[in-house]
Amino acid sequence: MKVALLTSLFFLTALLYASVGFGGGSTYTALLVLTGANYLIIPVVSLACNIIVVSGNSFNYWRAGLVSVQRIWPFLVLSVPMAWLGGRLHIPQTVFIGLLALALLFAGFSLLFQPTPKPNSTPAGSLPLNAIIGGGLGLLSGIVGIGGGIFLAPILHRIGWGKAKEIAAICSLFILVNSISGLSGQLIKLGGLAQLELTQPYWLLLPAVLFGGFIGNRMSLKFFSEATVRKLTAVLVLFVAVRLLWKFLTLTLS
Repeated sequence: MKVALLTSLFFLTALLYASVGFGGGSTYTALLVLTGANYLIIPVVSLACNIIVVSGNSFNYWRAGLVSVQRIWPFLVLSVPMAWLGGRLHIPQTVFIGLLALALLFAGFSLLFQPTPKPNSTPAGSLPLNAIIGGGLGLLSGIVGIGGGIFLAPILHRIGWGKAKEIAAICSLFILVNSISGLSGQLIKLGGLAQLELTQPYWLLLPAVLFGGFIGNRMSLKFFSEATVRKLTAVLVLFVAVRLLWKFLTLTLS
């Protein structure tokens, strides 16, 4: 029953997140924590689901000509190695849950109050600054098992980096490469196939997010506006964040 419910929630999460250009890793991780999944394999499952969802998004953005390597690489040059490093770090479970709760609170409010893109935006920020931003988000992404695009998007909107679709495109690619890098670090940290076998009960989550992401990418915006989907996603994220924060406080004070 728990796996069936989790599969349905992952499907819904992938559908909502894919429709606004994200992968859903932060919410996958939170759902796994709240349902009592083994702490060691949570980031592995979340990052694998993330990769499945954003691969389709990234391909579509690339085909539409919205991906410019020249503009994106400064954010990736440090984020990729830092995501790998974050994936390898061993942190206590309580710290992991606390970081994830704070990350989700930031993500939820960013989605709910996303700034209006500036008209005729041009690339903003120096190369070192963009690299530092990417590196910091990459490290956090690797630690908690997310891609980091949900943090990058509001930053880019606020500095007027580009148009909404251009920002969605870079965030999707940012999520993809950081998820791959973070996953490789997490797999090294597990240290063997015996630990990886703990992920077997969750294999149904992979096709669930595949179909959810496909539907979200292709169909959802035909029925709801992007703003409506973003607000629905924000409510979901904030609800899960509050649940996680309560769990963190309970573990800390017990």
